[in-house]
Amino acid sequence: MSFIRTRQSELTGFQESAPFDPALDVGVDFVMVYGNDESLYERIRAYKARGYVVHLMTGIAWGTYQDYLYGRWDGLDHWAEAQRRVDGSIVGHGKDIPYMVPTIAFSNYLSEQMKKAIDAGVEAIHMEEPEFWDHSGYSDAFKLQYELFYREPWQAPTTNVSAHYKAAKLKALLYKRILERVADSVKEYSLTQKGKVVRFYVPTHSLINYTQWKIMSPEGLLNSIDSLDGFIAQVWTGTSRSANTYRGVTKERTLETAYCEYSVMQELIKGTGKRMWYLADPIEDNPRYPWSSYQASYLETVTASLLHPEVSRFEVCPWPNRVFNGRYPKPDPDDPNATLGEPIPPRYRTLLQNMFQTLGNMDQPDYHYEHNNDLRLGVALSDTALYQRTYPDPDHDDHGTPMLGELTEKQLAQYSGDEFPMFYGMSLPLLKRGLPLRCVQIDNVTRIPNYLNELKYLVLSYDFMKPASPAVNSELAAWVARGGTLIYVGDNKDPYNDMPAWWNENGKTHATPLEHLLSLLGITGTPAPITPIGQGQFLYVDANPAVFTEDAATEQTYVDLVAQTIDGRGDQWDQTNSLSLVRGPYVVTAVFDETEPGNSVSRTGNFVDLQTPDFDLKERVMTHPGQTSLLYDVDRAPSATTIIGTTARVLAETEDAGKIQMRLQTNAGTQSYLMLKVPHDVTAVSAVDDQGRNLEVHYTLYPAQSLLKINYLGTGSQVELTIQQSEDQ
Repeated sequence: MSFIRTRQSELTGFQESAPFDPALDVGVDFVMVYGNDESLYERIRAYKARGYVVHLMTGIAWGTYQDYLYGRWDGLDHWAEAQRRVDGSIVGHGKDIPYMVPTIAFSNYLSEQMKKAIDAGVEAIHMEEPEFWDHSGYSDAFKLQYELFYREPWQAPTTNVSAHYKAAKLKALLYKRILERVADSVKEYSLTQKGKVVRFYVPTHSLINYTQWKIMSPEGLLNSIDSLDGFIAQVWTGTSRSANTYRGVTKERTLETAYCEYSVMQELIKGTGKRMWYLADPIEDNPRYPWSSYQASYLETVTASLLHPEVSRFEVCPWPNRVFNGRYPKPDPDDPNATLGEPIPPRYRTLLQNMFQTLGNMDQPDYHYEHNNDLRLGVALSDTALYQRTYPDPDHDDHGTPMLGELTEKQLAQYSGDEFPMFYGMSLPLLKRGLPLRCVQIDNVTRIPNYLNELKYLVLSYDFMKPASPAVNSELAAWVARGGTLIYVGDNKDPYNDMPAWWNENGKTHATPLEHLLSLLGITGTPAPITPIGQGQFLYVDANPAVFTEDAATEQTYVDLVAQTIDGRGDQWDQTNSLSLVRGPYVVTAVFDETEPGNSVSRTGNFVDLQTPDFDLKERVMTHPGQTSLLYDVDRAPSATTIIGTTARVLAETEDAGKIQMRLQTNAGTQSYLMLKVPHDVTAVSAVDDQGRNLEVHYTLYPAQSLLKINYLGTGSQVELTIQQSEDQ
């Protein structure tokens, strides 16, 4: 039966630094105990006693590593390894918690610390957030690494675009190196000392978010680490609230941003065999929002994640202690009249428990989009977009010459702005019109054979990123010749074109990476708007993609071009303002606002609304612009007896002689629900906990749909539930 699985499947999990608490016993598969402190052994023991698979999570860039910083580990002071700004100040994550320059010594320290967790019996290690800030790069440790890597004296990143690019690239490479060293070390230790291999994962923000926030990170480089087993996509309300610009309006677009973030993370692992969990947060790091805001944003991000069918593993909650035991909004510490916030509303508590169990049932191989069933269109993004998010100030140029290139100061401010308009200019207009676009990790073309083969269309620009090697262009050109359609958008005025790089060094004749790509395609001079290439075609749009964020009219020219291209290839783009994915019996829908016509999505049938805590049964569902829905289509239930939704983890189920028996692990203090499809009329429902106590159980029958809804108060114990059915067939 659906929902019943062993914890070793590791489909759902959460991270937590607090000790075990019955309120946190939410019935996931695994727990990532956070932090490698003195309480580690007891926290691992407590969660194992409750049946959880236990992992360890800790930071790779920051953490409570004071014993290393102050020399208690090796007798040496390591504060020179803290990331520093141009004024010498430390980039910190808290008191005595700097972001670190990932040196060899630091990797040795972390490797030794991880051995304690292996000795304690964890099954996997997660080292999260490899982060090197763009505005850092001035510490003595980084200057040393720069000189060792480039074999030349360190240059301030503000010197020129080349110095900035080289510094940014090195920041990412250093974190790739430390992760590889630690992963190899812990795996060797676990195999030689424990006789098994501990798995190694990297929880990381998306490439989109790190690029928007200007944080250097390895991202695609991580796929070249053979000892890395996978990732957690750290996408949540806090990242997806980041404002972007659409039709000249800059604001938060949580649903659309989250969709793009999850998409690029799905693409990161494509063809690698590595594992991916999608994260969503029922609250977020900012404690100033009310519960209603947290709930709305949570449902948006979860819906966005479910619109990507190839991932079915989830970190259902980071820090459940702050969710289930916290009070929000947090008062302003500077306001003497501020009052303490409210605890989690009971209905939201129940809704979350329902969602946590539902997310464990998303491995549904039968899926399709209702409209535009995967037009196989991608928007390309590269790690190199990280390296050029900042344009050095001309005032810092050693030669006193401007570094704007052909850009105006206004353009420079726009392109380097926090809204990341180049990427969103290419992606939002398509997504807003119901196209299930893929945010493509283009660096994978040199790591994964035939990576582009699943795509039919690709939108690309080198105005805000560069191909990491000529092999990227070679793969693109070969893909076009095989039948791909490449839509290139760019004005070719980016100052980073002029830095010393593979396309113009050592006598190379190409002024820009675009020029190199064109030469491979057999195009000379300024490209025509459309050029047939082999079995495919190359389209050229002479405009920086940021312009498509400025107003509706300019955006429409881009949309029309893409639509005409799709139509010309014999495909059909049904421009709607919604995106719906059917995953087995589940129907996931997002309806976007800001796009005409602003239609609502109407459905009729027999649906259970999984965004309600008590599993509302609805025969008609309306999802309006700016809203999402997650429905269970009862008519698509796979068998006569099927779990539609549950608050508790279902451990076992048997059917015999008109009786259904289920063993549930309940959550303490949660008003809980179980919705079942049953083959016969129900005459009685009873429940007994593991202490032999009878629970008060209420139930409702829906004869027309053969549904049964059961309501009870969770006790935190295991419960034997008995459903007596009529013997009449």
